[in-house]
Amino acid sequence: MPLYLTDKDVESLVNIEDAIAALTDAFLHWHRDGTENLPRQRLPLPTRTLNLMAASAPTLGVCGHKAYFGGCHYVSLYSLQESRLLALIQAGRLGAIRTGAASGLATRCLARDDAKTVGLIGTGRQARTQLMAVASVRPIEMVRVFGRDPERRTTFVREMNELLSCDIIGMDNGENCVRDADIVIAATNASDPVVFGSWLTSGCHLNAVGANSYARRELDNAAVMHASLIATDDLGQAQVEARELIDLTSDGKLAWADVAELGELVQEQKPGRQNSEDITLFKSLGVALEDVAFGKAVYDRAVEAGIGQSFG
Repeated sequence: MPLYLTDKDVESLVNIEDAIAALTDAFLHWHRDGTENLPRQRLPLPTRTLNLMAASAPTLGVCGHKAYFGGCHYVSLYSLQESRLLALIQAGRLGAIRTGAASGLATRCLARDDAKTVGLIGTGRQARTQLMAVASVRPIEMVRVFGRDPERRTTFVREMNELLSCDIIGMDNGENCVRDADIVIAATNASDPVVFGSWLTSGCHLNAVGANSYARRELDNAAVMHASLIATDDLGQAQVEARELIDLTSDGKLAWADVAELGELVQEQKPGRQNSEDITLFKSLGVALEDVAFGKAVYDRAVEAGIGQSFG
């Protein structure tokens, strides 16, 4: 019988390190061994949009899809061998953790080994897992946080100080948050840039996470053009959703051939950081393979622990 797993179940079964491990394994098979990823499709509705994305991971024995509409998020996981539904997983927490894990994986590939300071813009659900993921792959000592709502920023700082063994402080503007940071994270729903190239210091790594449609962007052109290496999780999806990259390629200032995929970095098909002075950028979009691979890890833990409700 298939399992139904809630957000609460997901949170009890896995952590950010589990997600990074699952995504690492998945991207080791990116474009190999029958692994396929279908970029996000958006179905317009009278209000909002139904988002659909799918992937197959034969080495994990599964395929599946993610569908979400408003605040309703689910991953459906199927057995390839048995041609049956394994699980329906509520994907609010799964999605937040796997998005953080993708940035953690990119940070492990691209940030300097000695990166110790973080500038984080954003204090929402994604910001929390972004910071947890980065702190799990680098020896972070200091985090500066900026968000537009002072009360929400104060709450975020207090809660994250309780979770992580580093100093986390709030800042009153984005520039003071980002300047001199070894790692910069933008995790917002902004439609206009919140990180500017003039703020970035040599040798920093930048994770841009929040904007996954052409209507939104978090970086100005200079922030992108300062990067010696630009990576994304799926090039085909970036060509539709990553406005910061689309505009520059349309103007002839950037070539898609110069943008690496995360799977190419994990497989070492393309080199990562070349020296300590490089600025590197990961433009995160969120792809179905991440959801399916992490969903399989969640399912395996649930079966082992006897957690979840059978249905069907």
